[in-house]
Amino acid sequence: MKIVIPGGTGNVGAVLERGLLAAGHRLTVLTRNPSRPHHLPWDGRALGPWAEAIDGADAVINLAGRSVNCRYTPENLAEMMDSRVDSTRVVGEAIAAAAEPPAVWLQMSTATIYAHTFGRANDEATGVIGGGESDAPAYWAKSIDIAQAWEHALDEADTPHTRKVALRTAMVMSTDRGAVFDLLSRMTLLGLGGPIGGGRQFMSWIHEEDFTRAVQFLIEHGEIAGPVNLAAPHPLRQKDFMRTLRRAWGGYLGLPATKWMAEIGAFALRSDTELLLKSRRVIPGRLTDAGFDFEHPAWEAAADDLARRTAAARKWPLLRRPGLKAVRALTGS
Repeated sequence: MKIVIPGGTGNVGAVLERGLLAAGHRLTVLTRNPSRPHHLPWDGRALGPWAEAIDGADAVINLAGRSVNCRYTPENLAEMMDSRVDSTRVVGEAIAAAAEPPAVWLQMSTATIYAHTFGRANDEATGVIGGGESDAPAYWAKSIDIAQAWEHALDEADTPHTRKVALRTAMVMSTDRGAVFDLLSRMTLLGLGGPIGGGRQFMSWIHEEDFTRAVQFLIEHGEIAGPVNLAAPHPLRQKDFMRTLRRAWGGYLGLPATKWMAEIGAFALRSDTELLLKSRRVIPGRLTDAGFDFEHPAWEAAADDLARRTAAARKWPLLRRPGLKAVRALTGS
């Protein structure tokens, strides 16, 4: 198939590009900084020559949006909102103007749209949008507002001949540098992969191979439209998630961190504690009901696979305990 991927040069885009090219599809990636022959320039705000790639495409997968791995300042929140809404709007305009519009438009969204909860898991049919437990800081509502505006821009697009799917995506676990698994693994190898804020919060995730397979599944299944959760069927509490990851790397000590320690760490990394402390308990109701078969449904096997491949690719030893060798392996010194 001919597939166009706006905003396809981030970590999730790299996963999708790798998987779709391996499956034999023809890709065009829209990016602000083209670096490959199949890349085209765009600004994510206005129609341009790039729109010609969408005319006649089989599918569009829009991943564009400013990274959420930042401090939640008013300026960054505004940029997160604008980059998502503007890019979704302009992709919709390009599809509406196409003589041969794509059959399907998969639009990135986020599992963060659901409530912060320690209780019942959120699926698409009964999941609670926003709100949640009383310990949720008020400013976390900003992320919900952004997620809802993102999906609203998709719903408002006038594309009657194109099926639309919102990908409510959990953390995509891949072997790429700078991705979530890489960051969590570095923490683990340095002995910092313990419970954060008590570790009760749930972590929803999906293995990179299942993410790509789910995207292809949704392209092929024309009966599925609307929001779809892209998450493995077994979310874990953060303390159990990290214990499993420590075991995958050979059995490491995991020092715990309080909420105020997490605040200091997030500030130092120019990130936000919502990424660490919000309880995202999300399950893939619609994928499961449609017959999608996860190759990596459980975190233990998924973590083992990712750690083994990461260690082999980077020549990181599966060390037994953190120390000088681990530091040297991580820093390249």
